[in-house]
Amino acid sequence: MTQLTYEAYLDEVATLLTELYDLEDEAAIKLVVDAQDAEYFSPHDDHPEMRTLERAREDAATLFKAKQNRVATQQHQQKRQRQARPGGAQAGKTKPAGKK
Repeated sequence: MTQLTYEAYLDEVATLLTELYDLEDEAAIKLVVDAQDAEYFSPHDDHPEMRTLERAREDAATLFKAKQNRVATQQHQQKRQRQARPGGAQAGKTKPAGKK
């Protein structure tokens, strides 16, 4: 299998995110940069045998699924916060004067 340089590997993962998951370039790059900041790719830097096209496809899928899970979790938490407010969805709304 062809081994890529570290930089080429990261580029390949970003490219696959745009091609496979229809992400905009900026969003794909942000996912890769965020993963790099979280040291997700540190082993890839230390072990060149990890930097293959097949592994790039697997990492793109992993990063995309993690992003979907984060978004779903955030939406769920926001929904629970809205429901936990006193009065539920009607919180903050007042009745017009003279109405009971």
